[in-house]
Amino acid sequence: MLPRLQERYNAETTTKLSEEFGYTNAHQVPKLQKIVVNMGLGEALTNPKLIERATEELADITGQKAIVRKARKSIANFKLRQGQAIGASVTLRGTRMWEFYDRLVSTALPRVRDFQGASPKAFDGRGNYTLGIKEQIIFPEVNYDKVEQITGMNVTVCTSARTDNEARSLLQHLGMPFRS
Repeated sequence: MLPRLQERYNAETTTKLSEEFGYTNAHQVPKLQKIVVNMGLGEALTNPKLIERATEELADITGQKAIVRKARKSIANFKLRQGQAIGASVTLRGTRMWEFYDRLVSTALPRVRDFQGASPKAFDGRGNYTLGIKEQIIFPEVNYDKVEQITGMNVTVCTSARTDNEARSLLQHLGMPFRS
């Protein structure tokens, strides 16, 4: 069974984007390729238990096991040594990607206090969009009582769009609430 948002993409969004940008081939229409959810945990240098808790929370939020990220090189000013765990990330593709994006847009972002809309300027020039989230507790999957520390995360939506305008239009048709 296809996720709800993927069905909407196949039925409505592809035709709207083809009309808007004048695509002649169905393969020219931009689509979501992957979503990367990343949590940076600099405080984990002093408290290694935070990494375990962050990977559990990411697994609850995304439905996929998180990978622990380690420092590539030592930085003396930050008391960081090469190989120390400093973050966690998950790369979502396929059905899990569509379901996560649907939950992000329809459930999590509306729960943000004083939400004005997502920034329309956070594109990288190649059609990828990065959204910063300040609290992981906006996701209903996270049990608020078990949260030891409020941490933020970055959500990067990678698309096959060639320009930022194409990617912005794709994400708008898929429900991303951009500021006007």
